[in-house]
Amino acid sequence: MPDDARICPARRPPTKIDPLPPRCYRSPMWVRGAAIRPVPPYAVVDGAVLDALEVELGGDSEHTRSTLDSAFARFEQTQPHVAERLGTLLGRPIDDTALALGYFLSIAIWLAFERSFGARLTQVTEAEVEATEAALRLEDDLRARHGEQPLDLEDVVAIEQPGIVSFIHGHVEAALEPHPEEGDRREVDVDDVYAVYRTMLVVSLALSHAVLPAHGARPPELLA
Repeated sequence: MPDDARICPARRPPTKIDPLPPRCYRSPMWVRGAAIRPVPPYAVVDGAVLDALEVELGGDSEHTRSTLDSAFARFEQTQPHVAERLGTLLGRPIDDTALALGYFLSIAIWLAFERSFGARLTQVTEAEVEATEAALRLEDDLRARHGEQPLDLEDVVAIEQPGIVSFIHGHVEAALEPHPEEGDRREVDVDDVYAVYRTMLVVSLALSHAVLPAHGARPPELLA
């Protein structure tokens, strides 16, 4: 019999109340977000869509740059409040690598939603952007104050949108990697890259909750 079974008799019939040692009392594990609303299954972006966009947008040709510029213009028109939030970040003086990363990721993520859901992707309101940012801050704060929780903020969002978080994480890692052809002299502002990363989580969750189900009516619990 394992040692824990001998000293933690929690499953014995309750014939009497046994005092248990402190190690037997464990905080519940938060597998899903405590402050972040779950993303409904019908709003999860398939990783294959992101893989296709990776190939399409990964070039350095004039056509690719034109595609990105055109997509960004449509993004600003169809999601003005999300675009405004991005503009607040990308419009201030930040590291060139972080700027390029934010520009690319914002377009790729929005295109992934547009191609996955089409007309089912509704416009995110300013209040919804703010609510998403507040939920992320609260989630982060709750997990910081409960260090025993095994999942951090990125893990929680990854449960909701695994393909998107993997896509973001891969590009953030690539942005921080030294380039031998540049003689390893490139210095990237990690704080700026993190600010981009955090904003992409906001964008991803805000767009997730703007997706309508196939039958066209958003469930009442998702309107809060």
